[in-house]
Amino acid sequence: MIALYNPFQKFLFDNNTCFLSGTPLLSAEEKIHVFPVWLMQAYQLEDKPFKLLDESITTYKKLQLPCSTAVANRIALLEEEVEAAFNQGVEGVKQLDKLILFQWIGKLIYGIIFNEIQVGLRQQQMSGEPMNFSQVLGKKFTNLHLMLQSIIRPMLFEVSAPYSINVFELATDQNGFSYRDEINTLVFSLRINNIGIVACLQDNGANDKYHEEQLTQVSNEQLHPIQFEEICGLYFYSAYLFNRLPEYTVLTTEDCIYIEPMPLRGMDSRPIFDNFQVKTYGQVLENFWKPWGYTLFEIIKDPEHPMSFLWDAQGNFRQAASIPLADKYLD
Repeated sequence: MIALYNPFQKFLFDNNTCFLSGTPLLSAEEKIHVFPVWLMQAYQLEDKPFKLLDESITTYKKLQLPCSTAVANRIALLEEEVEAAFNQGVEGVKQLDKLILFQWIGKLIYGIIFNEIQVGLRQQQMSGEPMNFSQVLGKKFTNLHLMLQSIIRPMLFEVSAPYSINVFELATDQNGFSYRDEINTLVFSLRINNIGIVACLQDNGANDKYHEEQLTQVSNEQLHPIQFEEICGLYFYSAYLFNRLPEYTVLTTEDCIYIEPMPLRGMDSRPIFDNFQVKTYGQVLENFWKPWGYTLFEIIKDPEHPMSFLWDAQGNFRQAASIPLADKYLD
């Protein structure tokens, strides 16, 4: 029977145990970077500040994970495949198996979660107070860690994938890097040059269904960076509105681990997403549009029709070339 590892069972987040396999480590040198070296070097991220949830500042290169040599070798192969895809450009990334992207993104997100928990445990030791950890978050993170073990163990996701992941081509020749996540909702966005990715890591595809009409309109279009950030705003907000905690049945055999999602509706008669509130959405969008300086007042001036660079007043997609924002772009 294939053994699974659950660090949340004993809340084991030390530096002597492999973060993914649970194997005891032989040396303090057995560790990997959360953000891959190729990505940090390409965008000079190593010493750039990275803010944690407690407002403390670390750097990208200081975000690390205790990791056995065997697991590190498997992750290195994953990184090589993803790096090669990014080097081929947007088509290379679009052709990547979504599971590979999920594993790569999941390792980034879980790596940050692991470091956040370690900070929380250190603060707990200093204060002498018990660590207050949400059961809901514990369940989400446990499921993410379980699925991340597909990097090192044979695993099959049955019925549907547990994630929504989309790759977009951006109409820009700017070399740039932009990363965002919201670990409470396990949503993520990344912009590298003309490649944009937005992902919800544990929604069983529900956010893609929620935005199905918009995705159909934009999936084969080039997006202006402000349009991509609008898509990100939509996904980050809908991930916030998503009111289910996905459950999974896990069947472990000698050859494979089978993971099947339970129906999201279950015994709950409520809609899967809470009601859309224009003002709250506007606040999300204001944050994503900071490089262009748009304020909440401008965005929701007409509450019935909040500002959009994706669609015109008739609901038609706006071509990237029709958006004259170069003079306002502050990035």
